Amino acid sequence: MIVNERKDHFLMIAQHDHALVSGEIVLHWKRKFLLRSKLREEADWAVSQHDRAWIALDEEPVWNEEKQRPYSFIDYPLKEKLEAYQQGIEEVAERSSYAAILCSEHYQSFFSKDSRDPLIMKFLADEEKRVQQLHQFMKMEVPSDIYQLHFDRLQFGDDLSLYICMQEPGVSKDEENSWFKDGFRQQFDIAPDGVMPHWIDESHVSLDPFPFERSFEVRVPYRIVTKQAVEEKGLAAAYHEADVKERQVTFIHSS
Repeated sequence: MIVNERKDHFLMIAQHDHALVSGEIVLHWKRKFLLRSKLREEADWAVSQHDRAWIALDEEPVWNEEKQRPYSFIDYPLKEKLEAYQQGIEEVAERSSYAAILCSEHYQSFFSKDSRDPLIMKFLADEEKRVQQLHQFMKMEVPSDIYQLHFDRLQFGDDLSLYICMQEPGVSKDEENSWFKDGFRQQFDIAPDGVMPHWIDESHVSLDPFPFERSFEVRVPYRIVTKQAVEEKGLAAAYHEADVKERQVTFIHSS
C-alpha cells in the first residue's frame, strides 16, 4: 500500500493499481527506440504486474501501532512481505518466465547482497535459484543489452508512477520526496543522463527529456480514509468503505 498521511486522513493507493499505471506508462515509449517483439510484450506485461504480490496484502491493510498509521510498502513487516513477493513472482511465472525473471530481479534489487539478515539471505538465494531455473525453462539467451533495457524500463515505470502516487500533486521541486529530487536513475538512448520530472501544476508533469511518443494521461485510483473512520471501524473496514476516487495526471514535454 502507498500511504500518504494528511492532517485528518490517509490517502491510500493499492500497489497493484500503481503497477498498472506503470504498465500503461511504458506502452507509450518512443517507437524508434524500442522494437516490438514477443519478448517486449512479456517485458511490458511484467511492468504492469510487478506489484501483484501486494494484491492480497492490500485487501486487508494492517495498522502500524508504533507509527500510528497504516503500514506502507516501505515499512511492511519483512517476513510477510518477502513471502508475498515470492507468491507474486510465482503467479507471474505461470504466464511468462521472462516476466517472472524481471520481477524477481526487481524485488532482489531492494536488498543488499551483503545483508546478514537471515530472511533476506534466504530470499535472495531462493530467487537466484529461481531465476536460473526460469532461464533454463525459456531455452533462449536474451542479449544482455535487451535485458538491461527491459529491466530499466520496468524500474523507470515503477519510479514514475510512484512519483505521481507518493507526492502531493503540484508539489514544488524543493519539497519533493528525496527519492525523486535528482530525477530518475535509469539511462536510455533517448535519455543518457536520466530523466528529470517536474510538477507543472496539480495535473501535469513535465519530463526532460521526454521518452514517449506524445503527451498522455493516466488515472490513479485512490481512497481517502479518515482517521475518525479508522478509530471507529478499524482500518480494514474504513478502507473498504471509503469511496474510490481518481487522480488524473498528464505527462508532457518540458518547455
